[in-house]
Amino acid sequence: MKYGALSLEQRLKENVKDYSLENLFDLAKVEEYLTNLHKVMGVELLLTQRHGETAVEVGDFSGFVPDVVNEPGRKIRVQGRTVGHLYAKTEAAPDRALAEQLLDNIVDIYANMGNKHYLYRETAIYADELEAVIEKERYRAKRGEHEDALTGTLSKTYFIGRLKEMEEVAPAAVICANINDWKFVHDHFGIEESDRLIKTIAGIVRSEAGSNYLIGRVDGDVFGIVIPMPEDGEAEDYCSRIQRACVEFDDPVLAPSLAVGMVYRSNVEVSFMSCYSDAEYEMFNNKYDIKNAPGYRERLEHGLR
Repeated sequence: MKYGALSLEQRLKENVKDYSLENLFDLAKVEEYLTNLHKVMGVELLLTQRHGETAVEVGDFSGFVPDVVNEPGRKIRVQGRTVGHLYAKTEAAPDRALAEQLLDNIVDIYANMGNKHYLYRETAIYADELEAVIEKERYRAKRGEHEDALTGTLSKTYFIGRLKEMEEVAPAAVICANINDWKFVHDHFGIEESDRLIKTIAGIVRSEAGSNYLIGRVDGDVFGIVIPMPEDGEAEDYCSRIQRACVEFDDPVLAPSLAVGMVYRSNVEVSFMSCYSDAEYEMFNNKYDIKNAPGYRERLEHGLR
């Protein structure tokens, strides 16, 4: 049982049905003990699983078929459930009454041992699973502080924090990428489709990026992107690729479009936020050109037809 499916108390009651004798005892040692008892007391012993399968046999039980329902022998019970049966032939014992008492004591001892081992094992497993769940939740919480839940890009706060840590990095390309007509999609197709538009474009922005690119969702429909130490033409090529991938995206409803502005930060004395403001200005110029280009409106509205 997994953590969360059952409480520990329920788990202890439920899981014992999955245990056999070898899960609870070292059967080699059990056999050694029963063999010594046979030698000393002359008692023949047969230990079976809960359904009658032989676990340990000391003596001659040929032809004997255990009937665990009608003649269960001595039951070994763990957490209120039978896990095994002990059958004994005491006819050859010099003192049968003492032999019977010893057998009762043995059953009690093994029941207590089985209970202790079962509780220890199940509690340890439960604790391990609980620790794993807590660690997973802690990891999710930590990621939640750093990542935007919808897109998987960096959150605005963390993105800005990373920029402050990178103040000594130059040159760098600073990009502002804004989704065109997100509100049109929201107003005509609803929040699910507008969220899908954001996730779709975020996926394009991330898939085309290099492993060292810094990408954050800095507003509802705006992404900030920083390329540290770019190669010649790398930033321009990246901007072209993400815009082209948006236009080539084929969907019955969505018509992704991205306005992009890019500036270079070549001097560490110029802040990233100042460069981002310049990139934002360039983005608005690009947005004007895109939205006034022939065919843009028809593509945007194709989902209405």
